[in-house]
Amino acid sequence: MFFRQRPATNATLSYLFGCAGLQKAVAVDVVAGDEDWFIEEASKADARIVHVIDTHVHADHYSGGPELARRAGAAYHLHESNLGRAGFSFAPLRDGQRLEVGNVVVDVLHTPGHTPDSVCLLVRDLRRGEDPWFVITGDTLFVGAVGRPDLAGREQEMATQLYDTLQNRLLSLPADLEIYPGHQAGSACGAGLSGKPASTIGFEKRFNPMLSMTREDFVTALTADIPPQPADMAHIVEANLRGGIALPANA
Repeated sequence: MFFRQRPATNATLSYLFGCAGLQKAVAVDVVAGDEDWFIEEASKADARIVHVIDTHVHADHYSGGPELARRAGAAYHLHESNLGRAGFSFAPLRDGQRLEVGNVVVDVLHTPGHTPDSVCLLVRDLRRGEDPWFVITGDTLFVGAVGRPDLAGREQEMATQLYDTLQNRLLSLPADLEIYPGHQAGSACGAGLSGKPASTIGFEKRFNPMLSMTREDFVTALTADIPPQPADMAHIVEANLRGGIALPANA
């Protein structure tokens, strides 16, 4: 397996990984303007990008996922809950779905809470074994923090969903499993994010303060400390649901 993590704008972390032997790659949470980097890195690995995934409809940055998919001839994916919401065609992801990328397999976990459509991606390299190697957690679980619950406008409900997602879906994964989040310190998508761009499930269980609370305390804490919403959030979401960038009206 080859693996690349790209720090991008707005403290976003994007990913490119895949099977070098069978020359297939997956791109995750691509920021608009970074498409050339992904194409170049895939070329260096002698691989073709076959899947482009956004872990949710982003509210803090314009997605480069649809454009990269068009340029690479790849499938572009969002969670199936965006069917009828997005104004363009995409390949829907469902909970429990498996994407086969040569010797690399990606299992889709629907993990609502930050947004209703959030997914995490559990990745295995079959040449190493059947056990999962890492999970890309999007804006669900960060290093030292968790995703904000208010972007859908129902922060109490979404905070409760996020608690259940974390406790029942992610924290039940192996303690030594690596986690790679969608952001690091400086992002508006959560409070208290670490500047470290990776961790493990076990380390976060021990040291992430949000993961040892009761449901009631978690919801209270998460909804009491919500950062200001990203600038131009509504316009960014609208553009990402159209599958392309539109400049702000005052640009």
